[in-house]
Amino acid sequence: MRRLFAIKLGYPLSSHNMNKNDDLKVFITDPVLQQRLAKYLALKCFRNSVLEDLHAGVAPDSKCGDYSDVVVHTPFGEIPWNDLSRFDDAEMKALMIDVVNETYHFIQELFDEERGGELLLNLAKQDPVPNWDDPK
Repeated sequence: MRRLFAIKLGYPLSSHNMNKNDDLKVFITDPVLQQRLAKYLALKCFRNSVLEDLHAGVAPDSKCGDYSDVVVHTPFGEIPWNDLSRFDDAEMKALMIDVVNETYHFIQELFDEERGGELLLNLAKQDPVPNWDDPK
């Protein structure tokens, strides 16, 4: 499998005298692949989670731009937007449970002999979310 990665992607193969893990190390230490893997992880495990449900709905607009002119009216009074909690405890718990489950599924995929290899090959070929900023 390691040699397949290197051959398909044009990475130099080590000589027979070197450790077999050297070929894989060249591949997995590539900064571009690491950035793409980070973005894929964020997409699969966080962006495509319960967060989507919490993100759905109408977002307020602000004439002044800093939201100091936006308030939420409740039966108990007004809450300035900048002081408002966006998630309650139950929503945060649901989000974290979902993120942990999605991360677990991602780890299963990554460490699966066939699916993990295909994932890494696909990430090496193309950025899963090219419109996102690259991680620093």
